Amino acid sequence: MIHPSELVLNQDGSIYHLKLQPEQLAKDVILVGDPGRVSLISSYFDRIDHQVENREFITHTGEIGGKRISVIATGIGTDNIDIVLNELDALVNVDLKKREIKDHKSGLNLLRIGTCGSIQKDVLADQIVLSSHAIGLDGLLNYYDWQAKPEEEEILKAFLDHCKWPQGINTPYLVSGSEVQMERFSSIEGLNRGITLTAPGFYGPQGRSIRLKPAIANQNQLFADFHHQAGRLVNYEMETSALYGLSRLLGHEAATLCLVVANRTANSFSKNYPKAMKKLIEAVLYRL
Repeated sequence: MIHPSELVLNQDGSIYHLKLQPEQLAKDVILVGDPGRVSLISSYFDRIDHQVENREFITHTGEIGGKRISVIATGIGTDNIDIVLNELDALVNVDLKKREIKDHKSGLNLLRIGTCGSIQKDVLADQIVLSSHAIGLDGLLNYYDWQAKPEEEEILKAFLDHCKWPQGINTPYLVSGSEVQMERFSSIEGLNRGITLTAPGFYGPQGRSIRLKPAIANQNQLFADFHHQAGRLVNYEMETSALYGLSRLLGHEAATLCLVVANRTANSFSKNYPKAMKKLIEAVLYRL
């Protein structure tokens, strides 16, 4: 039995943070950071069967074209992804009433639709990035018992050597996304496939300076100059490394599509990113 202190449930038996019951979750799940994006996506549904809200976690589950889909707002950061992934997995792979892990495991199809900042001059605002891999600058996956694939270790070593990674900062990790899930969305127009940097913050960890000086000099240019046969570093965001790592450990298929809203090299910002985001959502729903 899993102790109540480890598997925390609400009084109605729902999972603690998401406040969901197993029957309220679809196999295909779209994850978004912005809570407002949930209602935007579910507005395309033919019907909405469940609407659940707790803190920043909002879930709409419904049906479109005969396909059952859940949309969940995770909030910002890998710490929130740690909560969401563990609780989603518990909903499908743990008997919540008996507090026992099920003998038969079920996998979820997870797609993150987010926004990001490009570090490559030719990856412009309003274009889309499909994350082939994510480098976790956050350190979260280091708290789990996991093993990178040999090719992931090789890419990470090349990155660390290129950057002469300084001591005193989180040890990065690298994990690849699900080829099965990425293939579902690889035909979207204007797609850029590359390695994503998942940062544990929006300012210093992404090389921004308002009044505080970042620890790594010329960070954005240093990262942009990294090239490997597996791909180049394309963008910053704040969730994908945890999504990819935890999904692999738990047996789920995960991919991330991000709309570029800022080009950090050209110092430009999208003129109308809500319109571009709507187009991306429509492309995703069509393929689902």
